[in-house]
Amino acid sequence: MSKSFDVVVIGGGPGGYIAAIRAAQLGLKTACIDEAARPDGRPALGGTCTNVGCIPSKALLQSSENYEHAGHQFAEHGIQVKGLSVDVAKMLARKDKVVEQNNDGITFLFRKNKVDFFHGRGSFTGSSKTAGADGIEIAVAGKSAESLLAKHVIIATGSNPRALPGADFDEKSILSNTGALAITEVPKRLGVIGAGVIGLEMGSVWRRLGAEVTILEALPVFLGAVDEQIAKEAARVFAKQGLAIHTGVKITRVTNKQTITVEYTDSAGVAQSATFDKLIVSIGRVPNTAGLDAAAIGVKLDERGFVAVDEQCRTNIANVWAIGDVVRGPMLAHKAEEEGVAVAERIAGRYGHVDFNTVPWVIYTSPEISWVGQTEQQLKAAGIEYRAGVFPFMANGRARALGDTTGMVKMLADAKTDRILGVHIIGPMASELIAEAVVAMEFGASSEDIALICHAHPSLSEAMKEAALAVDKRTLNF
Repeated sequence: MSKSFDVVVIGGGPGGYIAAIRAAQLGLKTACIDEAARPDGRPALGGTCTNVGCIPSKALLQSSENYEHAGHQFAEHGIQVKGLSVDVAKMLARKDKVVEQNNDGITFLFRKNKVDFFHGRGSFTGSSKTAGADGIEIAVAGKSAESLLAKHVIIATGSNPRALPGADFDEKSILSNTGALAITEVPKRLGVIGAGVIGLEMGSVWRRLGAEVTILEALPVFLGAVDEQIAKEAARVFAKQGLAIHTGVKITRVTNKQTITVEYTDSAGVAQSATFDKLIVSIGRVPNTAGLDAAAIGVKLDERGFVAVDEQCRTNIANVWAIGDVVRGPMLAHKAEEEGVAVAERIAGRYGHVDFNTVPWVIYTSPEISWVGQTEQQLKAAGIEYRAGVFPFMANGRARALGDTTGMVKMLADAKTDRILGVHIIGPMASELIAEAVVAMEFGASSEDIALICHAHPSLSEAMKEAALAVDKRTLNF
């Protein structure tokens, strides 16, 4: 006999597990299905983010940054380091431990919130096309072989890395994000196809540890989604660090033998060739609907394979919802979480809120890059009159004390109303500083509002206040 639930969530990533927890908190009988497993067969809750994405990449970024500081920055502080070396195996073991702690944390949260968990792959059976008296039937295949009935289903199956035609992932030589996080020794020559978040972060990790890193990007400009002034500063800093970044590249062939040869044409149309020991391919991600059997109940997919949803994350089938990477919008863990909470609230008869205009973006390189809202080029293209304020970290006392003065905070405000339209940061702790901008924009704040707030001294956050002052051309420290 099938087990009945108010809500069944298919997928245990950031969107799925958060949706399940919130639904349970709202008094709904809730289950979550996820098939990811650790090497020993135990569940690996947390999706791509926890297992082979956000969390492990940040662990390696921190380890590699510590190594770089010890080798290049400590001397300035009077700290002498002799015989510096890196134990990659131990670094990877630490990364794996961090991942496991997060896996176990989610398992604990399910127990705490009384979410039933089923370890296996969830798929629609096609026994009903709408939620009726009996509900929608879902089969669980795998370790937990079950049949579930749900009044509501939330699809949260995430995404998979997009492969380069003619260069399939083997996770030994040609790597997705999964393989890039498990390289067992520092490659002498590392190639990266794609200068997006994953490419830059993974390239930075292995560059710091000693690899010669070449990044090949198809787009004609570097970081085209980022504010142009910030992107130019990033390109300058990364080039100084030793990342060789080529834009406007067209890959023509990849040959994987003892080494990997990438043939391409450069931005001038000239044929080029490069040889690498490892190649990371990070050219985007595709929605993961394989095995879901969405067609069994008629769930509509769009032309790109995403589950088609409306603004409320409803699919075309009554009481079937979809969130996160498998639907439209930015493929970000925190966007998935917000959608998960919003859908759980809507199912419970409450109001769910997600504003794509205030979803922050972060690239965890060094310096970090973060932004929210519109870029200067977007405002120009839309014909919106604005004022810009910029404050460099080289004029910030805390940044000087840290020895990390690269970058700036840039604030864009409406020329007439002064409402903040976008904030863009490159520099130390940009990932944390952007939160103030997100809060300000959610509350419809003006640049003057930020300028009038007392910020602690000395702190990096003072750069936000100074950028707000700069909108009115009245900075105090620059």
